[in-house]
Amino acid sequence: MTAGCERVRLGLFKKKASFLLLRLSPFTPLPCEGRMRLGLFKKKASFLLFRLSPFTTFARMDIDAHTLSTLWRRLVPRYDEREARAIVRVVLDDAFGLRPVDLYAGKVRQFSADERQRLARILERLEAGEPVQYALGTARFAGRTFEVTPAVLIPRPETEELVAWVAADGLVPGSRLLDGGTGSGCIAITLALDVPGTEVVAWDVSPEALAVARRNAARLGAAVNFVQADLLSPPVVTRGFDVVVSNPPYVREAERDAMAAHVVDREPALALFVPDDDALRFYRALARLGRQCLRPQGRVYVELNEALGEETADVFRRAGYTAVELRRDQFGRTRMLRAVLPSKLSMKQ
Repeated sequence: MTAGCERVRLGLFKKKASFLLLRLSPFTPLPCEGRMRLGLFKKKASFLLFRLSPFTTFARMDIDAHTLSTLWRRLVPRYDEREARAIVRVVLDDAFGLRPVDLYAGKVRQFSADERQRLARILERLEAGEPVQYALGTARFAGRTFEVTPAVLIPRPETEELVAWVAADGLVPGSRLLDGGTGSGCIAITLALDVPGTEVVAWDVSPEALAVARRNAARLGAAVNFVQADLLSPPVVTRGFDVVVSNPPYVREAERDAMAAHVVDREPALALFVPDDDALRFYRALARLGRQCLRPQGRVYVELNEALGEETADVFRRAGYTAVELRRDQFGRTRMLRAVLPSKLSMKQ
């Protein structure tokens, strides 16, 4: 059924419910039991009017600081109170430019009709369990705003730390860098902009993800060459790279049940999960790729599953890499690795 038909049916329901509320509130006194039942009916009908038409109701109401500061209640119990409050703060700040201090001080500007409708639509999507970044269509990464859709993973803080490590670890103008499995393009675009003069190539197997990444690069003014390619069966590389960086799929299927529902149900499984019996498949592929395309003393940087840090390091050691280093993120979890390919194993120039 189309959205238009749904709105028509919703409108008819509201008229009937409102009519019943009016007709069942007569001036003629009712017996005590009748008044109690009527009161319960009115409460249920009013609740249904609110829950079944959140877009229409919210889009028409006046919005003040108190209303905005209590929006988080609509996201409970899907999220706990702390997370619900944080999500609403992100919505108001990123989508409408309202900071928490504005709400506390009661400094809320007038919302236009379009803004009220947009806020209502965002809240509906959040109530349905959609991650706030998808509901907004954007996510912040390394100080920039990136478009995100359900075709790409939502960028995480630990990936920002991986990018910072790459940028600070000898990446210089004139370097060539390959981002394997680029998704939204956040790694490739950030490094292209933060280290001007770096030649950046980014691969992804998903054409939908590449479309998002290309839009992000165009909007942010980053020169990145995007290529549809599969890390597990990569194309032939004819020019060497100084750096290969990747945030590949690494979540084992056995770990699926321990993850948040909004991640498992909404983010692309292709970019998240690997078989339990072959959890390191992408790291073996990246180690092989590095041996084929890295210049002397070239480096591989990867994000990894904290439960498989040493196992991932062993993949690169067995492939002949040296100076293999595991690094913890800001929360103390082993989440990143760097490996250096010796000159004798590097791509012939």
